[in-house]
Order: sequence, then structure tokens, then C-alpha cells
Amino acid sequence: MHTPRALLTAPGYLVRRMYQAYVASWVRQVDGVLTGPQFAVLVAVDENPGSDQGSLASAVALDRSTMADIARRMQEKGLITRTPDTQDGRRKLLNLTDEGRETLARSNVRARQLDELLLAGLDAEERAEVMAVLERLSGHWSDVAGRDQEWTAAP
Repeated sequence: MHTPRALLTAPGYLVRRMYQAYVASWVRQVDGVLTGPQFAVLVAVDENPGSDQGSLASAVALDRSTMADIARRMQEKGLITRTPDTQDGRRKLLNLTDEGRETLARSNVRARQLDELLLAGLDAEERAEVMAVLERLSGHWSDVAGRDQEWTAAP
């Protein structure tokens, strides 16, 4: 049986297929425990130590409640600290622990190796083009998802 053409021309279907393959590859080749979103949080905290949880959520495309859950679990694993802001105790400021830095360094090497595997067969120019298109689509799709749109049936 083959995949219906209607699906192969649907960007959402192809993105879902790619994402499923990516997650399976991540688990096998990068880390079977640390998830992609957790890795993204580690990267963001590493680049922005002491930043508040809400700002970091926005930087890694997570909603605030998901970010709060991920941050809590990462704190329990000893990867980050969450300290109340002295100006506003409701805000939590995030920093990596030594274990968090070690986990990030270890996972980052394997994540970059996975990136190489995923883009194998593309030269440097093609890789740059693919990444530029993915970045543009990511921003556009986020905009579309945030809009209140009226969805109408096709004529």
C-alpha cells in the first residue's frame, strides 16, 4: 500500500511524519530520558542564566503551564535551580546546576551528530536553504496558530 497523494501534498502531514521520525531518532541517538523540549530549556537557560521561566518559555516555544511542568521536573532531576525573583516572588529564575551543564554538554554532542545525520546528503548551501525555509515556516505557522480565523468548508 502506498501513501495517498493527498497526504503527500499536505504540509501538516509531512511535518508530522518528520516529527515522528525525529522523536524516534532523538530517543535512540541522543537521549532516551531527556526530551527535546527539556533539551531546549537547558540550551535556553545556559544562554540566559538567571532569566525568568516565562521569558524562557517564550524563547523555546512552550506555553507557560508546560514550561512550569518541565522546569519543575528538571529541578527534581537536579538539572536546574528555580529561585524566586526578589522583586516578584511569583517569577522563578532559572539556572543550570553542575549536573545540568554536564547533561547539556553530553546531549549537545549527540544532538549535533543527529543534526548531521538528518541533513546528510545536502551540501552547505542546501542545508542553509532548508534551515531558512524551516525557520520561516515555523514563524508563519506560529502566527497562523495564534490567529482567530474563520474556517470555512471548501466550495
